[in-house]
Amino acid sequence: MKIFIFLLALCPTLLLAADLRGRMGIGFTNQLANDLPALSLKIQQSKTFGIGGLLGFNSNEEATLYGAGVKFYRIIFDEPQLNFYLAGLIATQNYFDPTDDSTKTGYQVDGTLGTEFHFQGIESIGFSFEFGISARNTDPEEGSSFQTLGDNLLKAAVHFYL
Repeated sequence: MKIFIFLLALCPTLLLAADLRGRMGIGFTNQLANDLPALSLKIQQSKTFGIGGLLGFNSNEEATLYGAGVKFYRIIFDEPQLNFYLAGLIATQNYFDPTDDSTKTGYQVDGTLGTEFHFQGIESIGFSFEFGISARNTDPEEGSSFQTLGDNLLKAAVHFYL
């Protein structure tokens, strides 16, 4: 036991989660309810708090679709190469309504629990997955909805940290 404590004292950086304080992550997410892939930006403000933004758009001859939002992160637990967090997303977006060939604006509010992990040796890339609940108004057939969600690592986010 004393050897283990001695090793902990000598190598504290090997046993803590990736320290992302002050670093900016640039990547992508597919979390928008209108199914637009979005560019994602995440800045870890402190050891426990981060803020992010996302923006996606698609412009063609029929319509211009967009989605934009802000996301807040609160790290609740960390392990080697792994951060567990609570997150909140507030987004506005539009969607195409085929009933009258128009675009309409909706909203999305998500509350999730997630994790971001990093492979040892390449801490500059973070992969996330999340699950939680969502309130949204972005479907012309269903109107407003309240639902559970689960986002795998290719849907939640992948960030490259500078």
